[in-house]
Amino acid sequence: MCGRAPYKLTWEEIVALYRLTLDQPAVNTRARLNACPTTTIDTILDQDGTRRLERMRWGLIPSWWSKPLKEMKLATFNARAETVAEKPMFRSAFKRNRCLIPVSGYYEWQHTTGVKQPQPWYFTARDGSPALTIAGLWDEWKDKASGETVKSCTMMITEPNKFVAEVHDRMPVLLAEKDYEPWLNGKAGLELLKPAAENLLQKWPVSKRVNSSRAPDDDPTLIDKIAP
Repeated sequence: MCGRAPYKLTWEEIVALYRLTLDQPAVNTRARLNACPTTTIDTILDQDGTRRLERMRWGLIPSWWSKPLKEMKLATFNARAETVAEKPMFRSAFKRNRCLIPVSGYYEWQHTTGVKQPQPWYFTARDGSPALTIAGLWDEWKDKASGETVKSCTMMITEPNKFVAEVHDRMPVLLAEKDYEPWLNGKAGLELLKPAAENLLQKWPVSKRVNSSRAPDDDPTLIDKIAP
């Protein structure tokens, strides 16, 4: 699973990395070192030839959902590559609503027998790139009670490569730049939902303060390496 994701990209980095259409006003981005599901995160959309940044709720709400949001008990912040084309929660978005989700890295937790709290690990690009790009899906839902329209997204996850499997049994689908356009326009699909190359990531253990969603998400020490 991928349930926490540090984000410390500047607007200038996002524009350059994702080749945003420059008629969009600059967005005031801010560092977040512990972004959690149901909070708002940045996504990249490409519609009608316009590539732009869009902020969405992390945790997909399908457009057909007819009940109050509080009644949605399923966790929809991740979508499994193996079932995304069939699962009712995700199959429509997989066919028509793709996005990119930029992160600076992500956390995973290693469970050890006899240890109460799992050990969090931070994964980030081995080459020092400021961003990892996760394949995402999005949808738009209207709250019947309030009339509010909510855009939401989910991150695609798949089987781990050997490097990630040392810590966890899943990993996010990480796209290379050449895959951005075919993913966004729907010309590519399941064939992209595979583990990343073994040499893409680096990892190190971090403070168990990350285990709490209440940890300040502007605390830069959350991604500091600690002794194993």
